[in-house]
Amino acid sequence: MPDPTTHASQASALGQEWLAADAAHRLPTLEGLRIRLRWLDHGDLEALFGVFSDRDALRWWGHPPFASTDDASIYLEQVHRGHEHGDLLQWGVERLADGEMIGTALLAGVDSVHGRAELRLLLRSRFWGQGYGREAGTLLLAHAFGDLGLRRIEAETPPANATSLKALEALGFKREGYLRQRWLVRGQTQDSVMLGLLAAEFRPQPA
Repeated sequence: MPDPTTHASQASALGQEWLAADAAHRLPTLEGLRIRLRWLDHGDLEALFGVFSDRDALRWWGHPPFASTDDASIYLEQVHRGHEHGDLLQWGVERLADGEMIGTALLAGVDSVHGRAELRLLLRSRFWGQGYGREAGTLLLAHAFGDLGLRRIEAETPPANATSLKALEALGFKREGYLRQRWLVRGQTQDSVMLGLLAAEFRPQPA
């Protein structure tokens, strides 16, 4: 008769192997002085809903605020699918002090052939003006130019979003163009300021 403890031990070992394999396919955790950028999972649905239902934060975003955690669940599936394809790398922004997820940071349109991607940051409005965006952007850029070996990061923002423009330029981005009526947001056309940052120009910003 098989020894049940042996079976349990084998099952435990297989479980550990599965967890290790799962962890290996996740995004790396990027830790700063006050925040960390970490993998998003299903335990974050309430926090994701909090971020993407913030109307002030979503004012310049390309889709309307979430109506429920169901929207957050669908969005998370899209995030994981983008990670599997390798062209969307999205982290949650978590405060070290209390573990609260205060936003999201991502590299979209990742193109390893041409060495470029687009940076996007979104923080809940009650955390604006505290330097969290600058720290998240610095962590993400250091990873993009260092670990990923990208040579160019792009960003865009509406010209009326002066706060975003100031934050991107503080990270070292330079204005490179102006696209008229680039987006249709809630029935209104929206222009975009295009910005770029090269690896050789990147200078990490203090938190």
